[in-house]
Amino acid sequence: MSIFTHVTLGTNDVNQARTFYDNVLEILGLKRIADLGDNGSIWGVDAPSLFVMKPNNGQPASVGNGNMVSFEAPSRAAIDAFHAAALSAGAQDEGQPGTRDWAPNAYAAYVRDLDGNKLAVYCFKEA
Repeated sequence: MSIFTHVTLGTNDVNQARTFYDNVLEILGLKRIADLGDNGSIWGVDAPSLFVMKPNNGQPASVGNGNMVSFEAPSRAAIDAFHAAALSAGAQDEGQPGTRDWAPNAYAAYVRDLDGNKLAVYCFKEA
């Protein structure tokens, strides 16, 4: 059972965010499934999972200190590819791909998207 219906991240540049997320989420098997006009877009597999939108209150989007969204990757190679694609698209490195010692077989990478939102991608499969 999933405990979330979706996650929303703020953006100040919808078109830039669409390009960024189209490129990096495709590696994880997610695709853009809907556009919300000039307000944002939605990515997922069979249902909405991630919304990237301008804030509804009309104020600029800003990041939360300590907030992060973590995606599940199908393989360690996908994590390496996600991290490389994100950096190539202008993301900031927040943690190179590699093992993490807090869980067995944990392999992850971290970036900040073009608006400063912190993203992680994890795989728990054996090497």
